[in-house]
Amino acid sequence: MVPMLSTDITDDEKNILLSTAKQSIGYGLQHHKAKPVDPGEYSKLLQAQAATFVTLNLNHQLRGCIGTLEAYQPLITDVSEHAYAAAFQDPRFSPLTEKELPLLEIHISILTPGEEMDIASEEDLLNQLKPGIDGLIISDGKHKATFLPSVWEQISGPREFLVHLKRKAGWSDNYWSDEIKASRYQTISID
Repeated sequence: MVPMLSTDITDDEKNILLSTAKQSIGYGLQHHKAKPVDPGEYSKLLQAQAATFVTLNLNHQLRGCIGTLEAYQPLITDVSEHAYAAAFQDPRFSPLTEKELPLLEIHISILTPGEEMDIASEEDLLNQLKPGIDGLIISDGKHKATFLPSVWEQISGPREFLVHLKRKAGWSDNYWSDEIKASRYQTISID
């Protein structure tokens, strides 16, 4: 699969994805499942397999975020399912209410395929990171965590970014092992 570029997606396609996300959440309030979509009714780009995260904010505060790191289904389907899941299945939050729906800010991130990083040390990893551009996946054994590139907006630099990601993975701030694997990716952001 060829990585999608931000120039590949039209404004109409972006609007369709945002509308699909909102409709899926509305549908979920009534039917308790994601709105079914027929990928064949959409452009070739929206039918292409892609990995997405859908992030919901309410009053500029996180309200839900669900996604996948690997492409396994059509982009339009992935957005519909992850919008529903972010609204109703994020374990950090109670299910979204009808009253909250009109106030939601919906953000869609389309991920490029992850690129494994060749790292010799924690310092090497920090030096390779591109703040504001790279999303990062770290893993060691059963522990794995990711931050989307949008997290850089709330973080002051690579070291803080990595510390918060280690906490998310269940590690201490100073944890490091030669077994840690790291991959980076970028996103196409749609608001």
